[in-house]
Amino acid sequence: MKTDREAPQASRRKTAIAETGSNRPDGRISEMDRAAGFEIGLDFARFDQINDIFSRAFWDERVKSADTKAFFDSYRRAPAPRRADGFTQRDFAFRNASWVISDMVSERGGDRGLREGFQALIEPAVPIAPDAAPLGTAAQESLSIKAVAKRFGADLVGIAEIDLRWHYATRVDVRDFSKAPNELPDGMTHVIVMAHEMAPELVATYPSALAGASTGMEYSHEAAIAIQLASYIRHLGYDAVASMNDTALAVPYAIQAGLGEYGRNQMVLTPEYGPRVRFSKVFTSLPLAADAPRRIGLHDYCQSCTRCADSCPPRALPFGDPEEGGDSPSTIRGVRKWSANCEKCFGFWAKLRSDCAICMRVCPFNRSYDRFADRLWRRLATGRWRALARWWAEHWPAERHTASDWWKKAGDSNGGGG
Repeated sequence: MKTDREAPQASRRKTAIAETGSNRPDGRISEMDRAAGFEIGLDFARFDQINDIFSRAFWDERVKSADTKAFFDSYRRAPAPRRADGFTQRDFAFRNASWVISDMVSERGGDRGLREGFQALIEPAVPIAPDAAPLGTAAQESLSIKAVAKRFGADLVGIAEIDLRWHYATRVDVRDFSKAPNELPDGMTHVIVMAHEMAPELVATYPSALAGASTGMEYSHEAAIAIQLASYIRHLGYDAVASMNDTALAVPYAIQAGLGEYGRNQMVLTPEYGPRVRFSKVFTSLPLAADAPRRIGLHDYCQSCTRCADSCPPRALPFGDPEEGGDSPSTIRGVRKWSANCEKCFGFWAKLRSDCAICMRVCPFNRSYDRFADRLWRRLATGRWRALARWWAEHWPAERHTASDWWKKAGDSNGGGG
């Protein structure tokens, strides 16, 4: 495996800047961290993407197995249909088809070691206009860019200043799963973070291959939306690059951009959709006004709720208070937070041959909030009546739906069988 010393000389200046932790003065970092609820220790170190659990499944013998290979193959070459509800050929067909647009983007740079949107930035679709458009104030441009992003299809949009602490120390070269320089173009100042709602009726069927379509559809949607938004900004004469899971951790950026709070299930809990969202990003030099983090009590509810941990089949989620670090290389160092046992979690995914989001499905905040009762519950859960909200959630939890029922409602009289 390549070491950082083998990275090209041209990349070292940016890497050295990133190792300082942030591009902001320390006082502003502390202020932002307090507002976001971040607790950063002295042993903080940026995360190497080579250590995320999905990358480790290709090179780390402690994770890599026949099951992990079969898991990845089930999305491309060898679906694994079986007679169980939610895992029929039709379920796998729907799940895999939902990923196609995302796959078209992510696979086009494989011969250069780039898995765009996952282990490398999405390459620009258009050049930057030679003449910049006249702009309003940063606040006006922020309102405008949010309106454009939502018109393209984003459900929630927030803006944060670039914070290099959350950028991967190195990215992954997918040709040999070695470390490669992780860089942004010069001049980037802000990141536009977009949340994309996952289909509630599909999420309600987790665990199932059918439910995995809710993940694949949003990755395909967000790939298109992020590329469109980046292209719009480039046509204005400013630099912008689209991003999904690549380049930087989406969770802390989403929190800094005011989209939600960190939950026990390792997800961002949004006031609008709970944890039922995926995130994409656009890094840009367009002058914008950053949003402030919002803390309305979602994280506080998690302090006394263990519904996700209780429901996790491999017992991969924590029951206690947030802690710093952990033994797993797939956990970022120096951040006090709830951390999953990634090896147990992904091991269960691999055996299932599909992603699992039971923790998302059972989360009490997983509601649509179009009903008055759900809005009332959220108000109780985030205020002084939190105990009443817990009692309510325990006595009237969300029910799991079967995949066959989903197919019947979709008009398939066979219930997705075969």
